[in-house]
Amino acid sequence: MGIKHLNTKKAVNAQNKKANLGLDIDLSKFKQKTSEVKGLTSLEELQPDIAESARGVGIVENEDSRSGSFFQVDSSVVFSCHKREVEGLEVLSTQESLKRYDWLKDYYYKVVEVDADKYTFEAHLQKGGGYFIRAKSGVKLTLPVQACLFIGTEGLLQAVHNIIIAEEGSELHIITGCTTHPLVSSGMHIGISEFYIKKGATVTFTMIHSWAEDVDVRPRTGVIIETGGRFISNYICRKPVRSLQMYPVSYCVGEGARVRYHTLIYGSKNSSIDVGGRIVLSAKDCRAEITSRIIAKDQSQITARGHLIGEKPETKAHLDCRGLLLSDTASIHSIPELSAKAQGCELSHEATVGKIEEDQLCYLMSRGLTCDEATALIIRGFLDPEIPGLPIHLKQEIRKTIELISEKAM
Repeated sequence: MGIKHLNTKKAVNAQNKKANLGLDIDLSKFKQKTSEVKGLTSLEELQPDIAESARGVGIVENEDSRSGSFFQVDSSVVFSCHKREVEGLEVLSTQESLKRYDWLKDYYYKVVEVDADKYTFEAHLQKGGGYFIRAKSGVKLTLPVQACLFIGTEGLLQAVHNIIIAEEGSELHIITGCTTHPLVSSGMHIGISEFYIKKGATVTFTMIHSWAEDVDVRPRTGVIIETGGRFISNYICRKPVRSLQMYPVSYCVGEGARVRYHTLIYGSKNSSIDVGGRIVLSAKDCRAEITSRIIAKDQSQITARGHLIGEKPETKAHLDCRGLLLSDTASIHSIPELSAKAQGCELSHEATVGKIEEDQLCYLMSRGLTCDEATALIIRGFLDPEIPGLPIHLKQEIRKTIELISEKAM
């Protein structure tokens, strides 16, 4: 029996299985199919309104500052390529890569369970796109690969499956921007992402979400990091959504593996957001860090989770969650967890939730700033933790987004 048949048989068990966390979503209210979108020969052919939305999540039409690009509109992959001069990099659609490489079945639904819940079932059922990015052994890319997952149809359910492989000794940087057309107000996005970081490889993954207000979002992410590998994940939610629930899990299976999660969440209006992550330290000398910066405004409800599991000695990990309340009707619930299963684990956490201090505002206003300007400056500093080792291109994208969030939060 083929791998697809095995996955389908297994996935059916989750057809009506609710997720353990987050709001339960009725998938039947969304459109499952949409018309085919014509392919592009260059991102400079994007319609102006689509291009403008994409720029807001770090995607650029001129690819001089990118190693490769992927663009999907609804269920249609309209563009995927890498620069000719960049050897050892592949950027394809997942479905195309599965047809091209028989060995890829060994990576398909291996670190994310196909029967995890009804959202993983739906993604397997639809086979609606997603990207395959591979850096071959020893390839060290200085410019990032960019990928955009774009919803252009009102009420659409977009389900994608992404596979990222960094082979031994390679270095790969990815910017993924997820957004909607300006005229789209509702829809749903399900994103399965599986990362495989081989011995001595490094992957920096920056994901920026800028959905419409009535969009439901369900990412499902798993990561395997081998000996000496490094995985840095930066996630930014810069606009209100109806609901967001994600809980990526990373497995450090090789000695000396390193993982960092950095999360910036801006919750406003009636957003219901449940985010977190788990890192499992399964080998000696592994290190991990989870850092969250949360802003809650209006009536938004935000839950921030983090779980560090030390299974071997000589492992260290730290969890740092800080929340800033800008409204009496918003809420932030921080849930840190530490699990030590071997002598010699060193796990720690700190979590704080509060409001903007009056003395900070007064000091800045005494220096000539208005109240709004002072508030924006405080928020900007709160959201901008230093992320070591981040390439300059990614720092620029994150800082642009922080500027926009701080302006909106006033």
